[in-house]
Amino acid sequence: MEADDLNVAKQRLKQKNLALVIAREGKVVFETSSRGIGGLLKAIEEFDKEMTGSSVADRIVGKAAALLCVFAGVVAAFAVTASEEGIRALRDNNVLCRFENRVPFILNYKRNDICPFEKLVIKISNSKEAYEKLKSFAVERKLM
Repeated sequence: MEADDLNVAKQRLKQKNLALVIAREGKVVFETSSRGIGGLLKAIEEFDKEMTGSSVADRIVGKAAALLCVFAGVVAAFAVTASEEGIRALRDNNVLCRFENRVPFILNYKRNDICPFEKLVIKISNSKEAYEKLKSFAVERKLM
């Protein structure tokens, strides 16, 4: 079922040019065109344990997004662009990982430095710790 959900999420992401799509049991349960990690944090807040067993399609998956997926109990993830650390975090936590483009790291919006969310989790491997830090940082920046 995870491969089916992943295909549902991936197709919707591309067809509607979205930033994030979450599918579970063959249905889209969440989607957003908002860029950045805020969409994934919002989905976790909204759906909590209902995300367990879901599949995620995201434009960009770095380590921050990957650890949020792990925290939420996601079983499969697709990224248009995935970072080395994001791929590693997913695979280390037995999350099926598919991507189109692999990059060394995720950049900020200005493309002149590493994404601030990536910097926050660079030395973290515990998904709960990552979630708490990322959520706090997003709230401080009024991203959620």
